[in-house]
Amino acid sequence: MQEKRILISGGTSGIGLAAAKLFLSAGAKVALLGRSAQRGEAAMQELSAAEQAIFVQGDVSLRADCQRAVKQMETFWGGLDVLVNSAGIYVEGAIEDMTEKQIAAVMDINVKGTYYLSQAAVPLLKKTRGNIVNVASDAGVHGNYYCSLYCASKGAVVLFTKALALELAGFGVRVNAIAPGDILTPLTETQLAEAPDREEALREMASVYPLGRIGTPEEAAAAISFLASKEASFITGTILSVDGGLTA
Repeated sequence: MQEKRILISGGTSGIGLAAAKLFLSAGAKVALLGRSAQRGEAAMQELSAAEQAIFVQGDVSLRADCQRAVKQMETFWGGLDVLVNSAGIYVEGAIEDMTEKQIAAVMDINVKGTYYLSQAAVPLLKKTRGNIVNVASDAGVHGNYYCSLYCASKGAVVLFTKALALELAGFGVRVNAIAPGDILTPLTETQLAEAPDREEALREMASVYPLGRIGTPEEAAAAISFLASKEASFITGTILSVDGGLTA
């Protein structure tokens, strides 16, 4: 990944930030795209190779922001080699309880955000024969209780990945996705914080996984790094499960 130019949405925390650290350690140049300037600043302070990293403030649910982020990559580093679509939000609940605002937020970020940023990045990726790695979910490949909205959004990401892989194969651009199970990210911590007993909630969450635990951001990031690398040069249209055997 030496000198590869990588744009990561949702790069200021969780899986996206872990991927940024891994790419930087391999000598890549990384741009973190996120909505919050405060979180962006905090993320930049965490990165040990800050001279190889930049923060771009933007909202992936806005097409203009996605276009601007890609343009900044071109202006700052002259192009783009890898796009990682990691931005996402999670909402659960019974279908009759989902509000219009919740539905719009999940679809805008998880689906439109992935689409808009990929759409903006494709012209540059065609020039470099680069690749895209999307962050889907186990919820995109099987149903989860009280999770119809999130499942719908991540199911869309899964089939978008496969369809775009076919569309871009002739240009030498690969498109893949990871489908993580529960990963101990700030998003998951928010869920656990709502439980009366965090440790008991974590044990219950881990109990459904054959490996007996949930994953780490670093484990998900390693899968992203592999799919983005030359070692995966004959892999496209793949959804790589990173779920401790949950969907086996």
